[in-house]
Amino acid sequence: MVIYMLSALGLLTLFFAYIFIADFIKNRSKLSKKSWGLFLGIGFITNFFDTLGIGSFAPTTAIFKLYKLVSDRLIPGTLNTGDTIPVVLQAFIFITIIRVEPITLIGMIFAATIGAVLGARIITKLSERKIQLGMGFALFAVSFVIFAGLMNWFPIGGEAIGLKGGKLLFAIVSNFVLGALMTIGVGNYAPCMALIYALGLSPKVAFPIMMGSSAFLMPAASIKFVKEEAQDRKASMSLTLAGSVGVSIAAYIIKSLPLNILKWIVMVVVLYTSAVMIKSAKKKSVS
Repeated sequence: MVIYMLSALGLLTLFFAYIFIADFIKNRSKLSKKSWGLFLGIGFITNFFDTLGIGSFAPTTAIFKLYKLVSDRLIPGTLNTGDTIPVVLQAFIFITIIRVEPITLIGMIFAATIGAVLGARIITKLSERKIQLGMGFALFAVSFVIFAGLMNWFPIGGEAIGLKGGKLLFAIVSNFVLGALMTIGVGNYAPCMALIYALGLSPKVAFPIMMGSSAFLMPAASIKFVKEEAQDRKASMSLTLAGSVGVSIAAYIIKSLPLNILKWIVMVVVLYTSAVMIKSAKKKSVS
């Protein structure tokens, strides 16, 4: 089952890569005058930390806006097209090197994909500020629980690689919701980490699940951005090239990290995302 899933992802990505590269070659005379080195550096750093679970969209957007590297109108398309192949690479690497029971892996990835396609119709009717605020405090609570476990205040977490029964159903439904939330800009990495940890799975299991969920969503969306010329081609290609290198290095680090250190990383990522969500919600209330 996993082989079929990866084969489908590979074919979809190859189709995207053909369109992406052909468009770049055709329009190479229209590239921006910004530095290749700067864009490549951004791609490497943001995708390196994306592989650790921090996410790349928010920091890349901040850098682009701070230094006025990419027009605001082109930022969403640039992020999606540029990071598609690095994210797919993450999915292939983690699904290959980290063992997860197939039903848990495929069920949660499929749920997130369906959630992004269908669930968005429901989620978009809700207040984005209330969602961010609620998830922000929920993630803060989870980060505290992880910290308490690391301090041996009480036992928490686990090393399981799969779920069954009610827990599996809960995980699938929850990932459906997380997939839908992605469509309004709420990243799924930290919430997925929190969900995995709360259900007693090994923290490592979060990586193939969350990377796989994103990987199935991005190629199709990115093809649309390319065809509508809604991207900065030099920035996108830089994110793709340098980002793929950053992903490969970071994935090796994740694979070799002791479980206890990985739990600390999960806690920091979840806590950081909690703070960002609460801050964003407060900004919306002020505006």
